[in-house]
Amino acid sequence: DIPSEASPFWALNSGKTLAAEIKRRSWPARILLFPYWVLRALLTTLFELVGIILLFVLSLPRLFWALAGNPIQKLAGIIVWPFLTATRTVLEVLARYYPRLIAWSLDHIGVVLVLSVASLGLLYVSVTKLDSELLPEVYQGEFTIEIALPVGTPLEATEEILAPALTAIATERDLIETVIVQLGYDPTDARSSGEGEHTARIKVLLAPSRNNEQSERQVAARIAKILQTIPDLESRLTRPVLFSFKTAIEVEIYGDDLAALRQQSQRVRTAMESMSSLTDIEPSLRKGAPEVQITYDRERLLRYGLDIGEVARQVRDQVRGREATRYNLNDRRIPIVVRLRESDRRSVQDTRRLIVDPKGSGNVTLGAIAAIELGEGPSEVRRIDGQRVAIVRANLAEGATLGGTVATLDDQLSALDWPERMSFAIAGQSDEWEHSQQSLLLALALSIFLVYVVMAAQFESLLHPLIIMASIPLAFVGTAVTLVAMNLSLSIVVFLGMTMLAGIVVNNAIVLVDYINILRRRGRNMRQATIEAGEVRLRPILMTTATTALGLVPMAIGFGDGAEIRRPLAITVISGLIASTVLTLIVIPTLYVAAERAKAIIRKTLGRISDEY
Repeated sequence: DIPSEASPFWALNSGKTLAAEIKRRSWPARILLFPYWVLRALLTTLFELVGIILLFVLSLPRLFWALAGNPIQKLAGIIVWPFLTATRTVLEVLARYYPRLIAWSLDHIGVVLVLSVASLGLLYVSVTKLDSELLPEVYQGEFTIEIALPVGTPLEATEEILAPALTAIATERDLIETVIVQLGYDPTDARSSGEGEHTARIKVLLAPSRNNEQSERQVAARIAKILQTIPDLESRLTRPVLFSFKTAIEVEIYGDDLAALRQQSQRVRTAMESMSSLTDIEPSLRKGAPEVQITYDRERLLRYGLDIGEVARQVRDQVRGREATRYNLNDRRIPIVVRLRESDRRSVQDTRRLIVDPKGSGNVTLGAIAAIELGEGPSEVRRIDGQRVAIVRANLAEGATLGGTVATLDDQLSALDWPERMSFAIAGQSDEWEHSQQSLLLALALSIFLVYVVMAAQFESLLHPLIIMASIPLAFVGTAVTLVAMNLSLSIVVFLGMTMLAGIVVNNAIVLVDYINILRRRGRNMRQATIEAGEVRLRPILMTTATTALGLVPMAIGFGDGAEIRRPLAITVISGLIASTVLTLIVIPTLYVAAERAKAIIRKTLGRISDEY
């Protein structure tokens, strides 16, 4: 229907073509086709306008860059110019003086080797000064304060005693977002045997802050000050842990007598409280819950013809109750418990008047056949390897380290008077650190061995990989010195960083030694090849070191949650990489020449000996 000589675009948009087409049709066809052609023309015009607008919008960035590209480039050049100038100046200075430094080191091999050994001695001294910890303390913006009143305090009294303190804490809204209070305990979710109606738990969620560590310490100090006003109250602060580890310090006291264990645990607690590096000290053997203790006289039981098991069941049913039947209420069955009235079982004297021979004369009371007294039950009975044990737990105070605290605590406990058949052991995170340290040392040794095997296969030599491996202890020198200077402890995270260094720092030495071998195969003598290789490979070595170190700088600064874990890892890698690079550029060429000369002397000596024989 559209004229073949006209394109679809102009057939839909040209007024002349549209008028001619309508004129060619008959009047009925014209009337029917007119709305159709008008609609097609409007839609096509609309789509064309949309296309022009999209084309204009998409062309704006290119147009903007074409118009303002030079100013932007100039501005970027102005910003980057100081860094480029400084980098260029440093590289020019190094390129000018580094070959002279290599030449001097090759002329004074003994001095360089003595300095290398001295750096290893510095490594040993720094490691001995390092404290140890399993993992750095992580502050996540929340903590929990566990509260314990004297054992036997009913739930109503616990709520009444803590009410003023909870009200005061609720008014301390600065830095606090939410406070969750739990009075008593849930039997289905009891976390320790010491929980009961006399305990409470306050969970504090802090408002978002840039420094969670400082906020937690401020809020915890304010809450501790409020709780100190309550007499006979014990509190302990705990934080959520990223991993399932034990308490920082756990003193295990081994013995057979529960009473002696409890007394000795109190002495240990007193000794631990005298140490400023420990806080939140908590013994596992606490004061037990009050109970009525019944001691049966078996001779009197025989005299009255009573069975001790039957009597005990009767006492239990009368005091605790016995389910007699169940009451059906719709779809529920409610148990009906039968026991004495509370007025008949309220005191110890009431317990003595309990009838224990209802089938006989009915005059035999519990007091006639048993000694009844008010006593105290054990809070818990814990065994390790089949032996009874009491545990005293504690957290590290602010600024304290695990290794130094354990050493001081061991001296303190050894000075105590320990009864016969009673001993102690310091466990907790210190014990886990010992096991983790052995595993990490094995992993580090295995990584070094694998690196050596790969290099030995690539170089087809056993000597050159050994020279390259010298860069690993040189890297550890920088790591140890930096950790001591920044007062960081040796932890699992630091060990992981050292394991990473074992595979990273050898790259620079590989590049240097490989190019020395290439130049020697091209006919250079050993001294010339060493100096030229250092001069050529200086820039690539510095570039790879700078990019790796700068990439870890944001992690080393410690932004965001969990920075306490990431920061030691980044600092370990950065410091080790920089120290290894600086020392590698001097020590590795010197070791290479010294090893090659020693190898030549040994070959010459062996050759002369073989000629003589």
